[in-house]
Amino acid sequence: MFTAQAGAALARAAADRPFKRLHLSRRLLSSTSSTQPRPREDVSGGGGGGGGGAERDSATFPGPPGRGGRDGTDAAASFSSSSSSTAANELSVDFDQTQRAYKSKDSLELLRSLVVFKLCSYDFLVDKNTEIMNLGKKILGQRAFDQLMKMTFYGQFVAGEDHVAIRPLIQKNQAFGVGSVLDYSVEEDISQEEAEQKEMDSCVSAAEKESIGEDHREKKYKAHKQFSDRRGGVTGARTYFYADEAKCDQHMETFIKCIKASGGSSMDGFSAIKMTALGRPQFLLQFSEVLVKWRQFFTFLASQQGEEDAEALEQRLELKPLQEFLTKLGAKGDLYGWFTGNKEECTGTIDVLDWNSLIDDRKKISDLLVVPNVELGELEPLLKAFTSEEEKQMKRMLQRMDILVKHAIENGVRLMVDAEQTYFQPAISRLTLEMQRLYNKEKPVIFNTYQCYLQEAYDNVTMDVELSRREGWHFAAKLVRGAYMYQERERAQNIGYEDPINPDYESTNIMYHRCLDYVLDEIALTRNANVMVASHNEDTVKHTLKRMNEVGLLARENKVYFGQLLGMCDQISFPLGQAGFPVYKYVPYGPVNEVMPYLSRRAQENRGFMKGALKERELLWKELKRRLASGELLHRPAF
Repeated sequence: MFTAQAGAALARAAADRPFKRLHLSRRLLSSTSSTQPRPREDVSGGGGGGGGGAERDSATFPGPPGRGGRDGTDAAASFSSSSSSTAANELSVDFDQTQRAYKSKDSLELLRSLVVFKLCSYDFLVDKNTEIMNLGKKILGQRAFDQLMKMTFYGQFVAGEDHVAIRPLIQKNQAFGVGSVLDYSVEEDISQEEAEQKEMDSCVSAAEKESIGEDHREKKYKAHKQFSDRRGGVTGARTYFYADEAKCDQHMETFIKCIKASGGSSMDGFSAIKMTALGRPQFLLQFSEVLVKWRQFFTFLASQQGEEDAEALEQRLELKPLQEFLTKLGAKGDLYGWFTGNKEECTGTIDVLDWNSLIDDRKKISDLLVVPNVELGELEPLLKAFTSEEEKQMKRMLQRMDILVKHAIENGVRLMVDAEQTYFQPAISRLTLEMQRLYNKEKPVIFNTYQCYLQEAYDNVTMDVELSRREGWHFAAKLVRGAYMYQERERAQNIGYEDPINPDYESTNIMYHRCLDYVLDEIALTRNANVMVASHNEDTVKHTLKRMNEVGLLARENKVYFGQLLGMCDQISFPLGQAGFPVYKYVPYGPVNEVMPYLSRRAQENRGFMKGALKERELLWKELKRRLASGELLHRPAF
């Protein structure tokens, strides 16, 4: 039945005892922290939400983004540098102190922020931004239009046109305690029809084209023309469409330049990449479906042994009953021997991580694309055949990823793999994890991204943390709320599969804090994990500081990072950086005309954000008034 070869990858099957210790430690930490007095701005929420069976969460559950504290007395986030520290070594971060927050900006930059944020709050301007910009080009001409953009939107959200132009801004931010995650944000400006054609051509295999109606693929993991333009309903995220292998090589070279720019411009910087830029998305769709079906098969088998109510990592399959069950289904092969092998000790049970190892160690990439058939009790190919060219394309994607990682190591840069749509994400996460297993052994080089608006976010985080602990490499994650909510919901509803998104904003907040608390506990217990809290939500940042204090994490350990977008939430980023926390701005760059698609979506994103972020605009006005009253209106940043 199971044709993969056994090997060293299964040395972790007997590791469930240490996990129990870790789980109990987390429960102890959680129960201790829940007795601490809450700051007045905290809002008590319900249970842990998402993932099932959670204990009551002691986290702060914030309101809409940008609201922050409700009055001046609540805005300071104070915390001890360790759980036993005294008042003498306590460190506090005041997010209302405008002089500190904006001392890296001159007054014209503050005024520009106010103007841009206000314009982003007008629905008409945002909805018609593309038409307005096109009209502006015709009236002003390209050169004058580019200059206007640099004085307004482009200057607010984009660092510059190339790696030379962005260096002064990066160095200035670094002088004020803020690092950079470089992101070359040029995006191909193509029509909807062209985008749809490219996506359909690159997501359907030759075998599928020849056997229409005969496959057993799931609807979620197939390309659908009405959603093939992946730019629709997406805010703040670049989109790549596959043209050919040469174009993927160009994207790889662009990422390499970005890595080198990051290494040459700042210390301990990051560079962001997208997996869909590196190869044919057909493989990501198919491999995602395989991974999900294997997971579903494990869940089915667990339900046969009465484990359906346990959380993902706590589900255990008894090997002997499992072998008997599969044999009755007609399966062939020694499953029990696969997992026990030559190990001296074996508990006789496996968990989902052990189960996942069944698809490790396959020699041909197309051999990965097999799925378990419950009725037949055997593996069967997802597709009937692969062409030799498709096999080569799959390998090239992995080779490009490997090249980028090696360049990152050579340049002292960490690589941030962005999250994408849920029908690509299982494969993206798995490939990123494989790179982490190889290259995160000594230090965190590769960071995966977890979107906490997904219902399965907590399970994904906990399983990857546990695997890193068993195998001894550095878990590294960026936690975000997510960028594809509207597109994902509409696609699920129209095509007819379960909505993967949490039902509301509050449940996403709960999920975010639940995932964050789990990783913070892991850092406190092992010092072998790292997390970037990528959030503009002031309450989430305050919650992180509070939890760091409770579990004894220090800012100078560089295990917990904070991240915000360039041009947004400076009142959070710069006070954190000046207080000694590792904080980073996500820094887009690229030629003005070629970054317009990115800026167009940034305006869409900022419309909702800026309508709620009254506090940021109030602080900008407050600082301008303070400078005017104190004679500092001509303030120039000194660094």
